[in-house]
Parts: sequence; structure tokens; C-alpha cells
Amino acid sequence: MKIQEYQAHEIFRKYGIPSVNGILCKSVPEAVEAYRKLGAGKVVIKAQVLSGGRGKAGGIALAADEEQVESAAKKILGLRINGLEVNMVLVAPAAEIKSEYYLSFVIDRGSKSTVMILSREGGVDIEHVAKTTPEKIEKISIFPFVGIPDFLAKKAASFLFDDYEHIVKGAGVIKNLYKIMVNLDASLVEINPLVITKKGELLALDAKMNFDENALYRQSEVAAMLAPDDEEAKEIEAKSHGFSYIKLKGDIGCMVNGAGLAMTTMDMVNLYGGKAANFLDIGGSSNPQKVVNAMKFLLGDKSVKVVLINIFGGITRCDDVARGLKMAFDQIETNIPVVVRLTGTNEKEGHQILSGSKFHIASTMRDAINKAIELGRS
Repeated sequence: MKIQEYQAHEIFRKYGIPSVNGILCKSVPEAVEAYRKLGAGKVVIKAQVLSGGRGKAGGIALAADEEQVESAAKKILGLRINGLEVNMVLVAPAAEIKSEYYLSFVIDRGSKSTVMILSREGGVDIEHVAKTTPEKIEKISIFPFVGIPDFLAKKAASFLFDDYEHIVKGAGVIKNLYKIMVNLDASLVEINPLVITKKGELLALDAKMNFDENALYRQSEVAAMLAPDDEEAKEIEAKSHGFSYIKLKGDIGCMVNGAGLAMTTMDMVNLYGGKAANFLDIGGSSNPQKVVNAMKFLLGDKSVKVVLINIFGGITRCDDVARGLKMAFDQIETNIPVVVRLTGTNEKEGHQILSGSKFHIASTMRDAINKAIELGRS
């Protein structure tokens, strides 16, 4: 689960991390009024959207008067960044930056621990720094039963800062950032950039947080911050129906049982020249109603031109899938072609159920995928 930048700043301030204190605005007049309330000569207007690359996409602007605030807010509100529409901005006092740094904690499966990442190259893509100048990044694995004692916090801060005053302040930021990581079941907590202003203040200019969805049952405060976009809302709804769904950018709707088979199916669709519209795994249970719900998801996507159903029956029985398909099309009227490949448990019974139907039946995965691509192009 991700939260917006303004929400992450609120958490930072609650945990004693010096952070941007701006005003959230959902319209141009609100942005102008926020400028007046702040009484700042210069402000930054930042798109609040769950996507990276906001600056490069035109989602961040500086303004020095009401006219510039109005112009910038008009440009940013309604802007689409990586397919997501901006419907709110954060208006905050602009900082006079002396130097920029990078600081984060992330769950690292390789080391099976939380890892602290630090760099003096803040304000840029950390992935680019890691690729081109990895020597500029420090990584410290945190032993969970020890956490971050004072000596380790100061040692880490000394990677970023040279003078003792900022090392001490930085150590405090590091310890508090780790508290957020642990206390709120976060999977990522990032400050990029962490800056020293020309007045010598340490300030978190940006804030990013991801949380473990499996822990939300004990994180009511975090769960209350969830404001999913359309795609995330679909994924949450899919989970409530018992299957996994992720929207992609193609036009072949895929329904598969098992994550491995789903990934293989998408790879083969791409190999043969098609593009998958989604990842949809109905899982291992035999439940016709689940197939009905999954089919409604696929056909509700306007980008889908053809549906590809690829089932390898084990626990999932082919006859149950076939019944679900017939039930779905008793409830849904559509001209979208559906290609079905059933193999495994009760495949003969499944084929008998679908016999004489309008479905395109394929005997192999390759035939099914090629047929789906052909129908999608016709």
C-alpha cells in the first residue's frame, strides 16, 4: 500500500522529523488561498499522485506570487503522470537548498533484513546513481533485535554529513525514520531529498512510504489513509472476490489459474506478438462464481478486444471453470470473442459443457494464444 506525499509528511512530523508543512489543495482557488495563508515569498507546488517522475512530467513548479501560483496550479491539476490524473497539489514554502542527500529504509529480501540506504547524491533517481556510480551509495543491514543504537545512527549520519552538528541531527532523523519503519509496518520509508538549507536547517523536502498490506489489520491509522486510484480500487475489489488482478496496457484479457502459469501465458502472448491487458489469477479453488466475477472484470475493461482463458486443471477443475463461463455469459451480453484452453482435471467434462457454445476451444496453449491474437486483430 502506498500513501500520498502530504500524508507521509504528516507522519514525519508526528515522529519528530523536520518536514515540509504545506497545504493540500484540490482546486486553483484553493492553491491561491494557500499561498496567501503561508505568507511565503516563494512556494513550491507539487502534484500529489502515486507515481514517480513528477518533476520530469511537469508536476512540480515554483511560484513567487499569486499569478504564478494560479498559472502553475492550472497546469498541474488535471495533468496525467504515468497514466494517473492529478486532482490535488501540495503548496508549501520553497526551501533555499544548500545541499541534498538521500536516506531510506527498505525491506531487502536478499539480506532478509531492513536495509538503510544513504547517499550524498540526493534529489535524483537513486536507481541511476546505483547503476552509474555505486560507490556513492552506502547500505547498512539492520539487525532486527538490535535496531539502531546511537553509535550506528551517528556512524550512518557521518556518511552524509561532515560537521558534527548535522551528524547529531542526522542521527536523530535516522533513528526516528527507523521507528516509523518498525512501528507502522512499512516496507519502504524514503526521504529524497533530505536537505541542508542555507540557514543550516535539516529538512525532509520529499516523503515516500509504502506499507505491508498484510499488516493493515493492526495499523488502523495507516489503513485510514488509503485513497486508491481506479486501478488500485479494482485490485482491492478483485481480492475481495478471491482472485488476483493487475491492469496492464494490452488488449488481450487473460484469465489463468496459478501465478506461474499466468506469467508464462503473458510471456507467450508477448512472444507471439500480442499484448496482455491484465494479470488475472483465479487461484486454485473450484468455484464457478469466481469465474463469473473474473469474467465480469475482464469484460469491464474497455481496452480488452479478446479474452484468453488458459486453465491447467489440478485443484481447479475444468468442468467447474466451464460451468462458470456458461453462467457468466447467461448474465453478460458481449460480442468480445473468448478463447478457452482447458486441460487437466475433468477436462473432458469441461469440453462437453462448452460443446456447441460460442467459445473458441483450443487444445494447446500455443493454439489458444495464436487464436486470441488473431481474433484481437480482426
